[in-house]
Amino acid sequence: MKKIVFLVSLVCVTLFNSCSVDDSAADFQIEFIPIETVEIPTEFNFGETHIITVTYKRPTTCHSFSSFQYVPEDNNVRNVAVINFVTLGSDCETLEDDFQSKSFSFSVLDTNSYTFKFWQGKDDNGQDMYLIYEVPVTN
Repeated sequence: MKKIVFLVSLVCVTLFNSCSVDDSAADFQIEFIPIETVEIPTEFNFGETHIITVTYKRPTTCHSFSSFQYVPEDNNVRNVAVINFVTLGSDCETLEDDFQSKSFSFSVLDTNSYTFKFWQGKDDNGQDMYLIYEVPVTN
């Protein structure tokens, strides 16, 4: 029994030491990327799911798509932003015209119109800028 407890303890110590967290090991960060264009239906059908596609400009070879930030607000307002992983400490090349398109599904659960605000970055005063679409819902 003592041998089993010793072996389990040895394995646990080895695992904890081999998985130590080192702050300097963080080799990526997340970054919001401005949305350039949006493909969105001119109207939604109640109870159906629609595809919305956004296009953004990938700044460097170290940027890769992570996800969407999708934040619902009151009165059927939806804020949408693109999130990229950015690899740090790599030899990144600046990209001139590398446009990426990503889509998400949107289920229409309300008969009132929806307003989408797609994040386009910040202006010279640090204020958020948006592409805004109001989409009516039909029955």
